[in-house]
Amino acid sequence: MARRPLAVAITGGIAAGKSEALEAFSRYGAATLSADEIVHDLLADDAEVRAAIRERWGDAAVDDRGRIGEIVFRDRAELDWLEQLLHPKTRAAADAWLASVDAPLAVVEVPLLYETGGESRFDAVVVVTAPPEVREERRTGLAEREARLLPDDEKVRRADYAFVNDGSLEDLDAFVGKVFEALCMR
Repeated sequence: MARRPLAVAITGGIAAGKSEALEAFSRYGAATLSADEIVHDLLADDAEVRAAIRERWGDAAVDDRGRIGEIVFRDRAELDWLEQLLHPKTRAAADAWLASVDAPLAVVEVPLLYETGGESRFDAVVVVTAPPEVREERRTGLAEREARLLPDDEKVRRADYAFVNDGSLEDLDAFVGKVFEALCMR
């Protein structure tokens, strides 16, 4: 029987550098997956998801992620509805991927890991944070979107590894390299 890979989650705030950390893990040889990419695939290809969106918001929203974003980020009830539709499917897709990985280390970027109670599915958690001013430079309009997220200090407290991403990509890459090496020694 094949040994299951060490399952690692990357999480953190919006525009903190999670995707860059995921890419760095890939460069070091880990199998990687982004929950955001799963969601994009579900929105584009899952017949049940597309039908539910069509029924709730009309044909115009089905292939327009920008329109969906406008709807859900101005109305918490609509965001809750969308998350109830997408989260179980996203979790199932990530779990199926983890079960299929033939590599010693499998890393999944999960933006809402703690908020959805998903940390127990992973052997280790890496949190990437950045100061608010750095994140605001990377992406505008963060305040209203972040109001529903766990504060960074709570994520850091619960994580196995944490990095404040306020320097260069080389600094982030060096951190990932050290974590990758530590995880491979487990």
